[in-house]
Amino acid sequence: MDGIDPKAKASGSGCVECLKTNGWWLHLRRCAECGHIGCCDNSPSQHATKHHAATNHPVITSFEHGERWFYDYRTGQFFSGPPLASPLSHPLNQPVPGPEGLVPANWQTLLNP
Repeated sequence: MDGIDPKAKASGSGCVECLKTNGWWLHLRRCAECGHIGCCDNSPSQHATKHHAATNHPVITSFEHGERWFYDYRTGQFFSGPPLASPLSHPLNQPVPGPEGLVPANWQTLLNP
């Protein structure tokens, strides 16, 4: 399928940009084309969507445990997609929100609607 590379490896275990800037995230998303891990749109920095805007990679998938959905930015639709290269989610011991030690105490008031 256009926009999905099943062989692309995840770029890491957390949002690439947040980790570089000591930021934090609510949930993680994985680019289905290149494996870039970014934070969701409810997170303060919305790096997954910014990655899409910068690269035009059209499909993301959840990088959360137990979630197996894909989303196509072009159509605004969720769908089931093919298996991707492991890992399919962040490590089990990684907290949500994360990363550990960088999430402010008032994090709920800082989320995007």
